[in-house]
Amino acid sequence: MTTLETDILESLNELEEAVAQLASKQGQPNLMGIFEKIDQQTAMLPRDTDPSLLHYLHKKSYEKARLFLMGRDAENAQGNCHGHRH
Repeated sequence: MTTLETDILESLNELEEAVAQLASKQGQPNLMGIFEKIDQQTAMLPRDTDPSLLHYLHKKSYEKARLFLMGRDAENAQGNCHGHRH
């Protein structure tokens, strides 16, 4: 995993924690700031980045991207990403 991919995984984990915090009503995390950071990081990915990761990030399938970066892409159901078939 590249340094940028590690940074993206950290941002995706931050997003998951923020959503959990929001769901438990324990604060008002800045979700827009996290989304903007992930978008900026995604834009910096090189063209030879794995197409599956790019697909997940561009389609805002952040949980699928997180699983992919954690080496758990097998948990992402094939053909189940916003109705697109792989």
